[in-house]
Amino acid sequence: MKKYLVAIVLLVCGSLIAQVQFEARVSKTTVALNERLRIDFMMNVDGDNFVQPSFEGFRIIAGPSQQVSQSWVNGRSSFEKAYSYFLVPNQKGTFIIKPAAIEYNGQIYRTAPIKIIVTAAQEQPRDPNDTQQITADENLYLVADVSKDNLYVNEPTTVIYKLYFANVGISNFRELSKPKYNDFWSQNIEIKQLEAEEGLFRGQNYRYVVLKKVVLYPQKSGKLKIEPLSLEIDVQLPSNRRDMFGRMVLTETSKRVSAGTKVINVKPLPEAGKPDNFSGAVGNFDFKVTPSKNNLKNGESLDLVVSVTGKGNLKLFSLPKPEVPNALEMYDAVHSEDISTPLSGMNGKSSDSYTIVPQYKGNYPVKPLQFSYFDLSSKTYKTITSPEIMINVLEGAVPVDSTSNKGNKNKIAEIEHFSSIKKKTQLIAIEKNDFFGSNLFLLLLFIPFLLLPLIVLYKNKKEALAGDISGNRIRMNNKLAKKYLSEAKKQIKNKELFYIALEKAMHNFLKAKLHIETSEMSKDNIQELLLSRNANQETVNAFIVLTENCEVARYAPSSSATIQHDFDQAVLIISELEKQI
Repeated sequence: MKKYLVAIVLLVCGSLIAQVQFEARVSKTTVALNERLRIDFMMNVDGDNFVQPSFEGFRIIAGPSQQVSQSWVNGRSSFEKAYSYFLVPNQKGTFIIKPAAIEYNGQIYRTAPIKIIVTAAQEQPRDPNDTQQITADENLYLVADVSKDNLYVNEPTTVIYKLYFANVGISNFRELSKPKYNDFWSQNIEIKQLEAEEGLFRGQNYRYVVLKKVVLYPQKSGKLKIEPLSLEIDVQLPSNRRDMFGRMVLTETSKRVSAGTKVINVKPLPEAGKPDNFSGAVGNFDFKVTPSKNNLKNGESLDLVVSVTGKGNLKLFSLPKPEVPNALEMYDAVHSEDISTPLSGMNGKSSDSYTIVPQYKGNYPVKPLQFSYFDLSSKTYKTITSPEIMINVLEGAVPVDSTSNKGNKNKIAEIEHFSSIKKKTQLIAIEKNDFFGSNLFLLLLFIPFLLLPLIVLYKNKKEALAGDISGNRIRMNNKLAKKYLSEAKKQIKNKELFYIALEKAMHNFLKAKLHIETSEMSKDNIQELLLSRNANQETVNAFIVLTENCEVARYAPSSSATIQHDFDQAVLIISELEKQI
């Protein structure tokens, strides 16, 4: 009889346990970057010790709010308890909301994980059930003004991001996603202070603030997309309530806005009439080849400066290299730039300076150089040819004529024929001292005893190094950073391998200096750690921007000047961080 009672009790308990339901429900599984997500953790029992998940990739803007409902129908009771959250995503990607947990009758119950896909921000989404959101939508706009959306490769265009607002107050704003300029060379224009101005938008008067200015140079033809800028803005909205003094009460809320994706139509440069020496220069330029002097004496040198001045893509092409006679020794160029980038595009001067040292006396011509560019005003190619330069070496050795002085050559050969005869004699004693008891014997005898302390010290040092796991990792990361930086320099003519090596060098530098692993290398964590080590904010920003651009630059077209600039920038940033931290 007892066995039957135990079986009945177990069946009843099992049926009660099977009836416990605890699940997570979301308002949608695909959400835009500027949309909200609601998640409810529902249970049909009064569970205790609710443990919420970490919500990685999301930020909680409301919650948890708790709701409990209980009802009786036809003598049967039903119970429901829920914990609700409102979330906003932090970035695009696929994220997993991990299980939540409750405790009921001594057992732990967990929800199933939920996969959420976060897409790009949608332009001005609306929630019809949220009246405050509608008011903000009708009075708050983020706009990207493109100066020119139909242009040639390497022709400049500008993008100005403006925030228009009316009848609302705005305070802080946070950048949710940065605009991406794939296949563009970009230059940000610094805005020192945000100032509100008045202007027309969609036929109505608005106030606006210019948030960002960027100059772009497309690097390939086709329809190129500019990913949108997305912001979260703190907004003060008017309400129907008034305070005791009759003043309107403002409601604080947040609003997500996006500038929307922009498409730029880029035309290829015409093939008709393209010179063979064309290196990608687009704009309006003047070309000069200038020697520091034309007449030299023995032991003197001169600087030959090849320069281009004007308006155009000055940082995105290479200058022609001069050719000099063999009697003139020419060293590698020293590149210099004096270029500014306003909204109208790059202008200034780019030059290569070559140091030339003559070897012999005489007159030596430097051949004319040609520089070709595509003129945007006339839509044609133009070529500038420099004049021939004559370099006069007034003093020095005279080149030997191989056809003369044959008799002298024979005499020299005869003299050199006996050069192997030694002029000094070294005498060696016939009788030799015995090895036993000699100085060498004694030295070899005592060397093992002298080496014992050194061997012990070396062994202790080696064991200490082997036990220092953290130090070994730091030293290894330092070696890897130097190795990949050296590899990047070797691969400077191979764009993809160069940027892979450069990115690895920067990552290993961070591992060595911040004592972190690859899994900890998020943008926010890197920025926080560097700033905590007294690193300069500007240097940290430059490090993060260069790291992010390495991945993009592997697949974007770029010139040798751009690659060299990125390498020099990486060396400079690493050097600055070495000093600061």
